[in-house]
Amino acid sequence: MVSTSFIILAWNSAAHLPRCLASLAAQTTQDFEVIIIDNGSNDDATVALEEKYPQLTLRIERLTSNLGFAVANNIGARLARGEWLALLNADAFPEPDWLEAMLAAAQRHPNAFFASCLLQANSPALLDGQGDVYHASGLAWRRNYNMPSTLTPPEDETFSACAAAAFYPTRAFLAAGGFDEDYFAYHEDVDLGFRLRLSGLKCFYIPEAVVHHVGSTSFGKRGERATYFGHRNLVWTYVKDMPGPLFWLFLPIHLAYMLVHLVYFTKIKQGHVIWKAKLDAWKEIGPILKKRKAIHQAKTASIKSILSVIELNPFAPIRNISKRNQ
Repeated sequence: MVSTSFIILAWNSAAHLPRCLASLAAQTTQDFEVIIIDNGSNDDATVALEEKYPQLTLRIERLTSNLGFAVANNIGARLARGEWLALLNADAFPEPDWLEAMLAAAQRHPNAFFASCLLQANSPALLDGQGDVYHASGLAWRRNYNMPSTLTPPEDETFSACAAAAFYPTRAFLAAGGFDEDYFAYHEDVDLGFRLRLSGLKCFYIPEAVVHHVGSTSFGKRGERATYFGHRNLVWTYVKDMPGPLFWLFLPIHLAYMLVHLVYFTKIKQGHVIWKAKLDAWKEIGPILKKRKAIHQAKTASIKSILSVIELNPFAPIRNISKRNQ
C-alpha cells in the first residue's frame, strides 16, 4: 500500500515523458507508485522505462489502440493501490514539493479534491490555469489562463481541477465511476468535478502545488477534434449534471452561447465541426438522461452549494476570451 498512485497517460509522448518521470524521481516524498497507460503509441516512449528509472515503482499497461483520455485514466485508477490518485499528463512536470503540498492540503481539507497551479512550460512567466471555472451556460475554462504567473490568488475553493495535474481521493473517484468514457477526451474532468461536487466533495486550488505544463500536444489548439469533443461534451455535462431548478434557470444562456458558437465556428471555417458536435450531443440525449437520473438520485449536495461555485456573470465567457487573447 502506498499513499499515492500517479496515473500517467502516454500517447506518442517520447518528447515529454522523460522529463515527467524525472520530476517524479525528484519528489520530496517518495511514498508513491507510478502507473503508465500507453494508449496505443507508435513511438518508443515506454520502452525499457523500468531500467531507466529504477528508483521509481513503475507499472506499465500497454493498450493496442488509443481508447481516449477517459478510458485510459479509468484503467489506471482501477489498478491503483494508493489512497490518492495523482493524475498527471505526460507533458506535465511537477515541482519537487508538488506531492508534499497536495498531501498536506488533503489533511487540511477532508472530503475534497485538488487543483494545481499550472504554468506554461514553454513560457513560465504565464499561467496555464489555477483551477477550473464553470459558467452558468455550461462553458468551462481554466482560471487565469495566459495571465502573468505573478498573479497568485491564495488557496481557495475552485469549481474543479484540470486533469493535467489533479489530485483525487481514489475511493471517491471510483465511487463516482471515474471519467465518463463516452467523452473520449475534453471536458471529462469538469464533468467528473461536477459529479464529485454533487456527491458532497469540494475542490480546492493549492498555489504551492506547481506544475509546468506544455499542453495541447494531442489535438492542438483549436484543432477540429478539440472543437468537436469539447463542444459535444459540454452539452452532455450541462444536461447530466446541472440540478433541476438551475437547469431550467440557466437554459436560455446555455442556448444563447450555443448559438454564438455555431455562428463563430462557422465564420472560422469549422461550421461542419461545430454543427456535428451539437447534433451528435443531442442524438445521445436518451442515454445522457438515464445517466442524469442516476447521478441526481445519488446527489447529496444542496443546490445552494452548487450555485455558490458557478460563475453567474453572463458576460464572463466573453471577458475570458478577451483576456486569453491579450
